[in-house]
Amino acid sequence: MDDFSEILLKWYSHFKRELPWREETDPYKIWVSEIVLQQTRIVQGWDYYLRFVERFSTVADLANAEEDEVLKYWQGLGYYSRARNLHEGAKYIAIQHKGKFPRRYEDILKIKGVGEYTAAAIVSIAFNLPYPAVDGNVFRVLTRIFGIRTPIDTIVGKKEITNLANTLMDKKKAGIFNQAIMDFGALQCTPAKPDCKSCCFASLCVAKKKKLQHVLPIKTKKTKIRTRYFYYLYIRNQEKTFIQKRIKKDIWIGLYEFPLIESNKELSLDEILSNAFFKETLKNIAYITEDVSPIYKHQLTHQSIIAQFITLAISERKFIADSPLLSIFENEINKYPVSRLMERFLI
Repeated sequence: MDDFSEILLKWYSHFKRELPWREETDPYKIWVSEIVLQQTRIVQGWDYYLRFVERFSTVADLANAEEDEVLKYWQGLGYYSRARNLHEGAKYIAIQHKGKFPRRYEDILKIKGVGEYTAAAIVSIAFNLPYPAVDGNVFRVLTRIFGIRTPIDTIVGKKEITNLANTLMDKKKAGIFNQAIMDFGALQCTPAKPDCKSCCFASLCVAKKKKLQHVLPIKTKKTKIRTRYFYYLYIRNQEKTFIQKRIKKDIWIGLYEFPLIESNKELSLDEILSNAFFKETLKNIAYITEDVSPIYKHQLTHQSIIAQFITLAISERKFIADSPLLSIFENEINKYPVSRLMERFLI
């Protein structure tokens, strides 16, 4: 389709979204915007991006920051490995590239957390280098218009779509092309209800002709959802409470939370209070069970968290000195980065 790029760019000139990073040419800020928008809707990521680049306006600002502060600015956005990778990436650039963001695609790929799509988006938008940025929107648009049935979650499928995007791209307008096809997928060729009637590719689209809009793109794998049960101990000691930092390689690593009892099944209050961790945590300490919260459900991509918060009151001061937990004043908890689940309870 020789005129694909021309048709697409004409559509883009009329319908492109006005976004705070859209006219940006600073590769650092483009990088941040791309990482913010991974697994995140624009309406949610917009304010996070603005706050993040206001506080960490340069690679050096981010590289020199403490991890807790970086995670705090990310709080509520989820997928916290993205924030840690940004932080590590900034330190890598500071050391390996003397603080100057690299221009070469191959060098950008070496930054932690940066894959082929993100590297292509950065070099095309910041430097207009002809690398196709192939994300979910692009997979959807191209498989539908060209009727491609190769599963997109296979190496063959990804290569086929990337090669096609490269062929279709206007090499002189690489950055605009990548942004245009992403916007087209987000606004016109949407996952559930594509606007086929007003589509500029309607007369050419194979999916429309064969009514395959809800079939394409094809995936071979189904996401398995793991259910986990979290029981948090909100221990109150006069004006203080206790938190711990998640340090194991798991969700929310680096964030803070109340002491946690995890189970692979639902537990009753009696089972929670007789749990070995509970007994060890409150060993020889008198407590009163003040409250048991309603169930909190928190959905992640591959996990479903079912949580409850058990509020306990203790009066003995020695617990503060003897406990391995971090003792803080309750009104200071907002200084620590916590998960969205914890944040929902604390609001």
